[in-house]
Amino acid sequence: MSAHVILITGASSGFGALTARALADAGHTVYAGMRHTAGRNAPAVAEARAYAAEHEVDLRTVDLDVSRQESVDAAVASVTEEAGRVDVVVHNAGHMVLGPAESFTPEQLAEIYDTNVLSTQRLNRAVLPQMRERRDGLLVWVGSTSTYGGTPPYLAPYFGAKAAMDHLAKSYAVELSRFGIDTSIVVPGSFTSGTNHFAHAMHPADTATAEAYDELYEGLMDDVGKRLAALSPPDADVGEVARTIVAVVDAPRGERPFRVTIDPSDDGSEQVSDVADRVRAGFYDRIGFPDLLTTRSPAEG
Repeated sequence: MSAHVILITGASSGFGALTARALADAGHTVYAGMRHTAGRNAPAVAEARAYAAEHEVDLRTVDLDVSRQESVDAAVASVTEEAGRVDVVVHNAGHMVLGPAESFTPEQLAEIYDTNVLSTQRLNRAVLPQMRERRDGLLVWVGSTSTYGGTPPYLAPYFGAKAAMDHLAKSYAVELSRFGIDTSIVVPGSFTSGTNHFAHAMHPADTATAEAYDELYEGLMDDVGKRLAALSPPDADVGEVARTIVAVVDAPRGERPFRVTIDPSDDGSEQVSDVADRVRAGFYDRIGFPDLLTTRSPAEG
């Protein structure tokens, strides 16, 4: 296995921080992307530096605000100048919401879509030119079982954004396969501990409308989190998501799984996505482009 240079978004905590450490432990050069490295996330930078020193691994941080193209471009340029290239991108940045759909303003939905969807486009446009030139690379998209599985109430804007990201990833997969660039969608289920999704969730700006729902749905917002936590078995380990990403990165090009689901709650997502992905493969066969589902090797030109 060769070592890769890896850039991860949203890596100050949760899945991102765990994945950065796991990939560094596996021998890769890892850049944990996060905002405000000299301010709010300075402690996360210090923790990453301490982890790298203690474990003698190549874990670094880079200031990366996925909502700003100039920040994304600067981060990719910095990593490329320092490490020579970017081999792997892990699209992990995301933002959760809690509240009735109607009570979120359009501007809030735009913000959620920006973090969960548009951010991936900014980073792809910054890093793909060098991957296409090398005819090599890997995009890992951290999705959500909500795209195909159960969708409890009061999380609608997040679910919509994650579904949009999934469809974007599927299109990128076939448009990049002839360039020798792999795509893998890693799909975590509801891990209510070990991440900061719910603690940092966006709440409705239109509080009057949110309160109107209390007449018939009082307490539902709190109950959603409790019910999701109850579905998760006691031995659910959020670290399994990081280990799965390591396995994807370490697999040979062209043999990486297109989709891997890690769902201790078993909300039905894996069964539905298996069918959806088979239908997708069958469709590409029917229209005469099955080769688009396989990453081309350099020898194939």
